[in-house]
Amino acid sequence: MDASLRLTLRAALAAACTTALLLAAGPLGTAAAAPPPPVPAGAGTGNGAGIQVEVPGPEDGTVAGSGHVRVPAAGKARKAPQLSEAERAADGDVAKMVDNGPTSDRLDIVVVGDGYTAAEQDRFHADARAKWAEITAVEPYSTYRNLFNVWTVDAVSRDSGVSGDPTPATVRDTALGSYFWCEDIERLLCIDQPKVDAYVAKAPAADLVLVLSNSAKYGGAGYNEPSATLGYEGISTASAGNAKSGQVAIHETGHSLGKLADEYFYPGTPGYEKYEGPEPADSNTSTLPADRMAAERAKWYRWLGAASPDGGTVGAYEGGGYYVTGLYRPTDSSIMRVLGKPFNLPGTEAMIAGFYQHAKVAAPLTPTGRTLRLRNTAKVSVPRLTGADGRQPEVRWYLDGRELKRFAGRTEVAVAELWLFDLRTHKLSVTAEDRTPSVRDPKIARTLRSTVDWTVRL
Repeated sequence: MDASLRLTLRAALAAACTTALLLAAGPLGTAAAAPPPPVPAGAGTGNGAGIQVEVPGPEDGTVAGSGHVRVPAAGKARKAPQLSEAERAADGDVAKMVDNGPTSDRLDIVVVGDGYTAAEQDRFHADARAKWAEITAVEPYSTYRNLFNVWTVDAVSRDSGVSGDPTPATVRDTALGSYFWCEDIERLLCIDQPKVDAYVAKAPAADLVLVLSNSAKYGGAGYNEPSATLGYEGISTASAGNAKSGQVAIHETGHSLGKLADEYFYPGTPGYEKYEGPEPADSNTSTLPADRMAAERAKWYRWLGAASPDGGTVGAYEGGGYYVTGLYRPTDSSIMRVLGKPFNLPGTEAMIAGFYQHAKVAAPLTPTGRTLRLRNTAKVSVPRLTGADGRQPEVRWYLDGRELKRFAGRTEVAVAELWLFDLRTHKLSVTAEDRTPSVRDPKIARTLRSTVDWTVRL
């Protein structure tokens, strides 16, 4: 489809649904700005190629997103910046901003900046710290912040700022090719993903990527498809200097880490009046009303009737996954629908499950591949939780399967303390378990437990 026909069809669709959208009540009962409707896969680029990204909701509203479009993976395909020798020397430097342990046992976030010159890298680092503080102010990040490592990678740009700020005609020479007005949507902040990957690959590990653009303009995007080459769960883009863009990034991690569906919907948008498909795989949308969900013990039935941190009680609220009817969401206004709100209870459970897909509650500090003798000590790292309730993981030690209750709660045990009286080899084990009340699904609860084993003898 050529560009002119695409724009004509987009305009016609927008005209057909704008009136109904403006009349619809927003998530908090106020008139919502008309977002672009969800775009079918394959649309959104002139040649039908590209990758799907989520569009953030409008700045003057509260809705978290505005559906998805297909964008070119390489953005606007500009040439790499021609850096001076001094600029090249600063380019690609890696630093560990938050260190909570080995990459194999922690969830590693890589933050890359765009539109920061060589002289502005200190500002990038300050912006990265500020965004991480914003993210960890939201549960369950707040409680589980010690499960994360955060890396920064310095990407040096020739120009300060990014393209599309303040106008579509503004073009800047930047390391990652960030640009607003992506697919003619002002707030959609796209990047050149191959260039981003080139910088992400410099970090020791990446489970999630955050690209911060040197801009105060509202915008962002969610690249929520896992990387086949680097293994990360997705890329969130955000304006470093905009207070609201951090909320967009948190919402996007709901997709990438929590595998949560969008809970917003589009009144008056043709094709999205009623969902008539099969039961969705997403944990936070369902075709089942509350009574059937409880009877069938399905989806978030364990949380029905519980008071949720985003307000109200968990139930089955009609509207979600872009559809006005036919799909239900757990609560009225979680962050998967409304920016500035917390995750709801089922969403919190899904996020914790996502954290533990990459992080372990117990990681060995003493190597496990050799036999420990009398002079050795078995040590394990157990991340400290920082929740308001003070709850910590339960740590138990075992010798040949028999619990050594006197060592409960400890993170190291000397072989001399085991009172071995024979020359046989024995198995020393430690198990750490996060028994959080925020997880009720037994399948998820089983992933919140780690065991480390050593062979020991006199």
